[in-house]
This record gives sequence, structure tokens and C-alpha cells, in this order.
Amino acid sequence: MLKREQKNHPFLNFRMTRGLLWLPLLAVFIGLAWAGWNEYQKLEVYRGWAEQFDRAKFDIYAVLGQKGDDLTWGKPTRKGILNLQTLDRQQIESIHLLVDRQAANLETPPAKARRVAIAVRLLNVEKPIEIPFTDLDLAVQWGKFLEQWWRSQKRDAPSDTPP
Repeated sequence: MLKREQKNHPFLNFRMTRGLLWLPLLAVFIGLAWAGWNEYQKLEVYRGWAEQFDRAKFDIYAVLGQKGDDLTWGKPTRKGILNLQTLDRQQIESIHLLVDRQAANLETPPAKARRVAIAVRLLNVEKPIEIPFTDLDLAVQWGKFLEQWWRSQKRDAPSDTPP
């Protein structure tokens, strides 16, 4: 009788195997819950940060805000916005849309892109600043807005030549 109890029962092996198959699914669920909580925390930080701007954007790569003549951007994290940089629009030489590291026309952008950014070239600075975007349509909207915002300053600025 003792030998019979030591023998593994096939039904118990089946239940144990089925239970072990659920462990990876549980791990995936916990990972997804953590990722969702992390993104929620980033959004809450962004909401507080964005209140100070006239116009702001958030995505997983960067935050961007415009208020008056200032343009501010940085990297969102759940603890805050990192690598914040601000510039005055009078420092800007040009604004371009970059699609897959190539300049693209804001009026006729490509249909798809793997990598999208807005390049802001500053006066007397060789390398442009690239503000990344995850969505091409959003980048085009921001590119058009920033181009108009920048050009309006150029029209409002006093010219060197008398009228």
C-alpha cells in the first residue's frame, strides 16, 4: 500500500502542468500592469508641467511646450521631465520636418515613417536640435505651427532698413 501512494497519479501531473502554464501569463500580466502604471505616472507629471504653456505635446519620446517666445522640450519620466532645454524663437535659424533622418516637406509629407522628428537649427550652431515624435501626423501639425510661430516673429521684428 505504501508503494501505491508514492506512485504519481496522472491526473495530478496534468493539473500541475496546467498550473505551471499559467505562470508565464501571470508574469506577462504583471509586466503589463507595471508598464501601464509607469505610463500613467508620466502622463500625470506631464499634465502638471504642461499647464504653464500656451501649447504642449506629450509622447513617449519627448515633451514639447511653447509659451510666448519660448520653446521648451525634454524627456518624460515618471519622476519628472529630464534634460529640459529652452530657447527663444529669435535664436532659431530654421525649422524642418525630418522623416527617417531625411528632410521632408511639411505640406506633402510621406505616408509612413519609422523615425520622425522636428529639427530646429539655431543661429551660429552647426548641429540642429532634434525633437522626436512617435506620430507623423502630430509632427506635421507641430512643424506647421512652429514654422508659422517662428515666421510671425520675423515679420514682427524691426528691420535693419528704413521703410
